[in-house]
Amino acid sequence: MTQPSTDQPLGLIELEDKLDQLIAQHQSVKNENAALKTQYQELLQENALLLEKTTLARIKIEAMITRLKAMEHDT
Repeated sequence: MTQPSTDQPLGLIELEDKLDQLIAQHQSVKNENAALKTQYQELLQENALLLEKTTLARIKIEAMITRLKAMEHDT
């Protein structure tokens, strides 16, 4: 923030202070947004991995069911 000086009107000092606050808030929101984007990408990757694992598990279970049905018909 700027230091008040005696040759600046009070309104200008207040405006500078508000501008400094807005700049700080903007930087904070920008940082939070970047963190959220990173988190979103990580969650997308995790979701893709879980989807792949689920698909593989479904395929294995379907194969087991098919083998069990084949064994049932053989007996």
